Amino acid sequence: MALLMQFEGRRRTSTVPNLTPLIDIVFLLLVFFMLTSHFVRDEVLNIDLPEADSGEALDEPQQIEVIITEEGQYSVNSQIVTLELLESILVEKINDQKEKVVRIRGDKNVDLGIAIGAFDAARKAGASGVDIVTIEHKVTPQAPQ
Repeated sequence: MALLMQFEGRRRTSTVPNLTPLIDIVFLLLVFFMLTSHFVRDEVLNIDLPEADSGEALDEPQQIEVIITEEGQYSVNSQIVTLELLESILVEKINDQKEKVVRIRGDKNVDLGIAIGAFDAARKAGASGVDIVTIEHKVTPQAPQ
């Protein structure tokens, strides 16, 4: 009596990686950045603002606004201050506000280090958020060539 043994054949495995988890993570990151970004569009002072394609206007009265001129001077509500005094002035103004958000409006030619100084002072003063004021980038349609 002969016994016949049957062996299971090799199972074929898929060589294509499953991209569904990667797509889910990218989608969640996109949603996170869309919800946490704050951009404000407003034109009040005569400075050359940078342009942005996205953003939303906030019409909240009595907001704390730090203006940075092209020369690197800081101004809080029309009062020119030094970087050393900026934090203490912001502490006073933030304590009086219901929403502790600071708006930074700077010339597009301002050095990044000067802008970071304003961000740092706002955070140290207790601001819950820092908004960047830009102007809306207007796209002009181009004629077909």
